[in-house]
Amino acid sequence: MTTPRFDTEDVFDEDYLYFFAEALEERALADAELIWRLLDIEPGMEVLDLACGHGRIANQLAGLGARVTGLDPTAVFLERARSDAAALGVEVEYVEGDMRELPWEESFDRVVSWFTSFGYFDDETNRAVLGGIHAALRPGGALLIECNNLAELLPRWLPSTVLEKGDDMVVDHHVFEPVTGRADTERTVVRDGRTRRFAMSVRMFVAAELGDWLREAGFDEVRFYDGAGEPLTAEGRRMIAVATR
Repeated sequence: MTTPRFDTEDVFDEDYLYFFAEALEERALADAELIWRLLDIEPGMEVLDLACGHGRIANQLAGLGARVTGLDPTAVFLERARSDAAALGVEVEYVEGDMRELPWEESFDRVVSWFTSFGYFDDETNRAVLGGIHAALRPGGALLIECNNLAELLPRWLPSTVLEKGDDMVVDHHVFEPVTGRADTERTVVRDGRTRRFAMSVRMFVAAELGDWLREAGFDEVRFYDGAGEPLTAEGRRMIAVATR
């Protein structure tokens, strides 16, 4: 099977922050409060924000009282995360690293994977990531994964989308591959008169399949919610899985 096309240095960089960070920050506290509720987090719990990006969730969870570690491979994101944490007066341990090689074992009460941060590798590697998360959790711990709800997305699939910011834009051309369950995207970024093109690919799931993957990785109970934290239906745009160890 062909290795999915994905390079974090192409996708996650200063351009990503320029186009997307402001809108994401506007809902950061609401997202963190939902995570807190669905994971039943208590003050002082050890929480890992996996692929934490620029820290918008990790910093808010720390502000709510959790002891948070954020892991991400992108240095520019971590710089922004540390700067924002200092401005907010919260403490988060930010670690530059790869989710495929987690250095922890039974170290966390909760793990968070928010905003389609899971699924960028081939299936074997994605499954191994779930196994690594399971090992990093303490017995009785829980994992939350938030992603697209494929059952809702496919009927309204758009082959192209455009995001504009002033004279700058991001143009995405999307193809869903039903055999592999992957969304393949060709992205063109136009900013300050320069143009970049690159590809990315992410695994998509319906709840039944993701639930099977989580149980095969060793998790016990798996519950599913929509983006508002209500029981998942086919109409929910976002899908949240909560799996307990």
